[in-house]
Amino acid sequence: MEQFQKEKEEHEKVWAECRKKLADCQKKINELELQGTDSAKSELQKLQPELQQLKKDERNWEKKTNELRKKEKTMPWNVDTLSKDGFSKSVINKKPEVHEETEEEKEQKHKTFVEKYQKQLKHFGMLRRWEDSQKYLSDNPHLVCEETANYLVIWCIDLEVEEKHALMEQVAHQTIVMQFILELAKSLKVDPRACFRQFFTKIKTADQQYMEAFNDELESFKERVRGRAKIRIEKALKEYEEEERKKRLGPGGLDPVEVYETLPPELQKCFDTKDIQLLQDTISKMDPTEAKYYMKQCIDSGLWVPNSKAPEDDDKAEDGGEPIYEEAKKESAEEPTKA
Repeated sequence: MEQFQKEKEEHEKVWAECRKKLADCQKKINELELQGTDSAKSELQKLQPELQQLKKDERNWEKKTNELRKKEKTMPWNVDTLSKDGFSKSVINKKPEVHEETEEEKEQKHKTFVEKYQKQLKHFGMLRRWEDSQKYLSDNPHLVCEETANYLVIWCIDLEVEEKHALMEQVAHQTIVMQFILELAKSLKVDPRACFRQFFTKIKTADQQYMEAFNDELESFKERVRGRAKIRIEKALKEYEEEERKKRLGPGGLDPVEVYETLPPELQKCFDTKDIQLLQDTISKMDPTEAKYYMKQCIDSGLWVPNSKAPEDDDKAEDGGEPIYEEAKKESAEEPTKA
């Protein structure tokens, strides 16, 4: 029993040290995230592996604690076991389970928030002076939250897509204001509504290091917004081009623009001049197999269609003669090089 007690005390001591190291590391990371400087970011990268290792160690020690508790319960009761203190509550108490929101729940929460407060969110995004922002948040403390920051981020991207660059930069400023308040709350482990005044006090005292961190993050954020907007525009253009391509596909499922680009120059000239006779002459001079391939491509893409009005032409084609072609309808060939 005495050996078990020593093992338990040694375990408590080591685990307490592990938890202290983890708390110190997490606190240092929070402080570095708040600074936002290049040197702070470099230090953050070095600390991340240490944080992950400490979390892993904590889980291992917690697992061992549970094993020791099970072992202690199986031991017979006697004077020794009844007189010794068990694990302290600070060690073995389980953390209260916190409900983690699903992506669907987060999306619905954001949607409800925006529908309710969109007018106020836009007003805050258009403010310029520190004093005005502080007063408005004092009057509307419910805006000091993640939902506001998320709304402002999306609004910035929308404005950049619409090429409203100056307005985007204005809203970007307010986005970073809200993000700095949220980071400050995280580092202090308090509700953001309880510390936003502290942010404005610090920023208005012109703390050089803090102001530099704010401006650096603002510029980085605007660059990220421009990048996201560019991606969104490119995606929209791709989708539009694909829709247009599907609209102009011919009866054989081929794109007339793509087919035209693969034709020999002499055939392209026929389409450029819209000269049916020239097309017939050009085909007659080509290798029959090659001519048949290219004309099938033109037919399948809707560039040209065989003339089906004259039965004698069909007979002529069956006898080995050249079929007669006519110009396709305009809706089948919309691009400039089609005849």
